[in-house]
Amino acid sequence: MNNSKRKHIILLVLVLVFSANTLAGVQIGDIPYESLGKTVDSKEVLVKNFKGKVVVITFWATWCPPCMKEIPVLSGIQKKVGTDELQVIAVNFKEKKKMFRSIADALQDNPMIITYDRNSKVAKKYGVKAIPHMFIVGRDGKVAATHVGYSADSLPGLVEEINALLAQ
Repeated sequence: MNNSKRKHIILLVLVLVFSANTLAGVQIGDIPYESLGKTVDSKEVLVKNFKGKVVVITFWATWCPPCMKEIPVLSGIQKKVGTDELQVIAVNFKEKKKMFRSIADALQDNPMIITYDRNSKVAKKYGVKAIPHMFIVGRDGKVAATHVGYSADSLPGLVEEINALLAQ
């Protein structure tokens, strides 16, 4: 095999490996993708701004019944714990801007951050294909847990996981 063919094969293998990793999204032990979308006032939210805190990233939408049960629970946790140790970031998934704005307005007095991902740019980088989809990031900046398609019955266990990370 000549040098040119060898280089093409190596390049092809690298592209395939990179593509497979991109499709897999963010996994336990990974450092999460930096951008989490923009707030209602167009401020970009970056994971690095919460270094040293436990960060809960949830992808949700108003048309998702389990998501609508999850949001008040996460909102309550954020209010109870505050923002010194924990930051909940709720990434609104594929909704019209008008709906996003109304939800963000309704939650404006809550320290939970709501971001917008209408075209799924953030969701794709995280590997989100179904909602609700949650990533819990430890104080070390690495993903400690992920949960997909959970129900209201799962919420107490998720709260326990968050509390365990807060205690570390």
